[in-house]
Amino acid sequence: MATDPAPLRVGVAGHINLTPATERLVADALRVELRRISDRPVHGVTCLAAGTDQIFAWAVLATGGSYEVVLPALDYRDTIDPAHRAAFDELLARATLVVHTGYRSSGTAAYVAANRELLRRVDRLLAVWDGEPGCHAASTDQTVRWARQRAIPTTVLWPADARRATPAR
Repeated sequence: MATDPAPLRVGVAGHINLTPATERLVADALRVELRRISDRPVHGVTCLAAGTDQIFAWAVLATGGSYEVVLPALDYRDTIDPAHRAAFDELLARATLVVHTGYRSSGTAAYVAANRELLRRVDRLLAVWDGEPGCHAASTDQTVRWARQRAIPTTVLWPADARRATPAR
């Protein structure tokens, strides 16, 4: 009796602050890329941050896949912008597995640990990245660099006309 091969494990890294129009462009690009890289539904790995991570989780679901979540810290939910918290809660409830890094408080060290744990769990990385250097050790550019150092196939997606939004203060 033949068994189905394990699904391709795909992680995501990317920008949090995207314009609404860019969110739609990114959602489309992610769905297209997920279908391109695998002829079967994928298993995603995400931290469920607002922006790219949540868009990725919805795209994985839309293409028939499943996903797991790596939470950077015990207080991580509190760091999610209230406008994105309901989606975070819904997506977290739909995850097949939730993994914690062991950090109690969110911050750069916890985010670095989460990104490294995410990379440990994937066969490939999708990065929604405008190509600009980040401002801390857990920025998208660093995650892309770590993935490439580990020879994890990495696809950078930044659709034409995509824009980052100015973060709320």
